[in-house]
Amino acid sequence: MDFEKGTHNQKWLSSNPNTGDDDDRTPYERVLYGLHHDQRWLKEITLGRRVGFYRFRGELGQGNFSTVRLALHQLTRDKVAVKVIDKAKLDQKTQRMLAREIANMDAVAHPNIIRLFEVVETLSRIHLVLEFAPGGELFNRITADGRLTEHDSAKVFTQVLAAITYLHGLSIIHRDIKAENVFIAGPGIVKLGDFGFSTRVTSLAQQLSTFCGSPPYAAPELYKDESYQGPAVDIWALGVLLFFILTADMPFKANTVAGLKRHILAGSFVTPDFVSPAANDLINRLLVQDPSERPSPQIIASHTWLSKAPDPPTPLPSHVLTPRLSAEDISSAEEETITSLEKWGINRDSLEEGAPMGARSPAIATYRIMLHRLLTQANTPSKVSNNNSVETTTTSATSTTPTSSPCKEIVVRRPKLRLRNGLASSAPGGVKSKACNIV
Repeated sequence: MDFEKGTHNQKWLSSNPNTGDDDDRTPYERVLYGLHHDQRWLKEITLGRRVGFYRFRGELGQGNFSTVRLALHQLTRDKVAVKVIDKAKLDQKTQRMLAREIANMDAVAHPNIIRLFEVVETLSRIHLVLEFAPGGELFNRITADGRLTEHDSAKVFTQVLAAITYLHGLSIIHRDIKAENVFIAGPGIVKLGDFGFSTRVTSLAQQLSTFCGSPPYAAPELYKDESYQGPAVDIWALGVLLFFILTADMPFKANTVAGLKRHILAGSFVTPDFVSPAANDLINRLLVQDPSERPSPQIIASHTWLSKAPDPPTPLPSHVLTPRLSAEDISSAEEETITSLEKWGINRDSLEEGAPMGARSPAIATYRIMLHRLLTQANTPSKVSNNNSVETTTTSATSTTPTSSPCKEIVVRRPKLRLRNGLASSAPGGVKSKACNIV
């Protein structure tokens, strides 16, 4: 939705031009009115401190074409991560990639995948409003505190595997699985994010030819300048990720991309002695040179090493994306969400009107954020006491009530960086952690 132009879902602005007492307006109407008439808000929008229903609170990270910022939804008071993309930096290729990223994220709903809540487009920028994972990147957690225990490694790996199983079931290939794209959302909970290189195929057997991803996680067939099948590339990356989780090191390392390519094509790596035989066996099954010999996600899930890991969660129901307004058997969380939205001035007609727009509707986005909070609170497991367990290191992901005060600034813990994507950190001109095209 383009808030600078003030188009869709703003009929109230033209039919209620009166600037009378705010008490005559619902909270939803006050936000809409403020975006166009409140001088303080307009100044914040101009200065990049606010966009749509969100006020920025800090910066979480930077990418090649974007900045990720922490923001607060002005109605629900929930924290979100906003990926801010500068349109001026996008060429035709990156525009197509962004369109795929948005389409793929707007179609998925899984407990172990970062949720897309809203897309807010202005004249100069595109904003992807995403679920906020307060624990940050799994990469930073491991480089700062060391490898995970095998018990916790199995829990983390099972969740990432569940996300990939779900995506492949929808014919979506991620193509950029790495520790930097796995985020800690809560005690013992991780989620896969960053769908910038993802693509949807007509068949899992479809041959792909775009060589993309992060070099240390890239399968050997990507370096052979030939077409490839997407699922096998994701499986290889899972193998590299598993090695890193268990060892805090990479199976293939070099000071240059050319050297890295030689190591990956050779296929030889050494697993430390402290890795159990069962875990070592799974790694070796994943990091197989021949893509046709790599196991499917279903076969991986049945491996002995994962037998004691918790069962993966089931995919989320479709109503987390679009409300079931006419259904008779809606859940208590749905009913509570719709009731709260009606109190704020977002009625059922607004939700029904916004449903076809999906993530580009602020009404639907508010519904998604509110329902996500309720479902997260209902399913949050108890905290694990193991010193090596994956736990959050910052504030909670959401506020507890719609009327809570604005969140505090996040304190980002700087990791003791020892390696970055399998390339020596001291290497001049080395490949950074951001995904890059493989030439």
